[in-house]
Amino acid sequence: MRGIGKVSLIGAGPGDPDLLTVKALKRIQEAEVVVYDRLVSQEIMDLVPPKTALYPVGKKPKSHPIPQEEINQLLVDLAKEGKRVVRLKGGDPFIFGRGSEEAAELVTAGVDYEVVPGITAAQGCASSLNLPLTHRGLATGLRYVTGHCQKDIPLDLDWASLADPNTTLVIYMGLAAIKEISAKLVEHGMPTDMPAVAISKGTTSEEQKVFGTLTTISELAKEAKLPTPTLFMIGDVVGLKGTLELTSYSGSDAKWGERPHLEVING
Repeated sequence: MRGIGKVSLIGAGPGDPDLLTVKALKRIQEAEVVVYDRLVSQEIMDLVPPKTALYPVGKKPKSHPIPQEEINQLLVDLAKEGKRVVRLKGGDPFIFGRGSEEAAELVTAGVDYEVVPGITAAQGCASSLNLPLTHRGLATGLRYVTGHCQKDIPLDLDWASLADPNTTLVIYMGLAAIKEISAKLVEHGMPTDMPAVAISKGTTSEEQKVFGTLTTISELAKEAKLPTPTLFMIGDVVGLKGTLELTSYSGSDAKWGERPHLEVING
């Protein structure tokens, strides 16, 4: 009779399979069962061995076909069958991923688990745009904020703190609420011309991005019909767009320059 198995709470990163950690890939290839979210890219799912059992438990906005409580219990039940279980999440499991809720349930049930961190969307998307999240003289702080509240409760954030112009603000799951968020930030003192960018499906072949300002980014994202997941970056670091890209390179002769401005860039 097999003993209790183990659950690996794994961050799959923002979508590019090359951004998986070595440990994450190893656990995926060792797994007997993979319980995975909707935001895990197909390229990463293709790395799962063919004989591994798959349990899709993904959620969509306003559509949670498998409640979180049932996901928690599924992990417990599979582990108690003695299985090597991978719980695969987009980004990092402990950054807006509800991984801590699953971990708490596993602890209560006496199931061993580990956390394998992943590159969160903010890091992946910023790197894809060649933008820093912090930069001396422009951003001395960094804040990650969710733009979506449980059960559609109105956003109740510390707007005065978030409106700090010396902080880069990254908003997850904010597509539906970005207009309200922008208005609140302006109301609490953030400059209306603060650079902003919306990036959809960052680091993947379907990546799209829209550059604007705090007061225009909502309409620009709407006009572009950006699909989820879409992440927003707001701050002076976004104003570095193009300055950290080589426009040409020949031997040791490297030239830096502003890339052409495009409101929507595909791929």
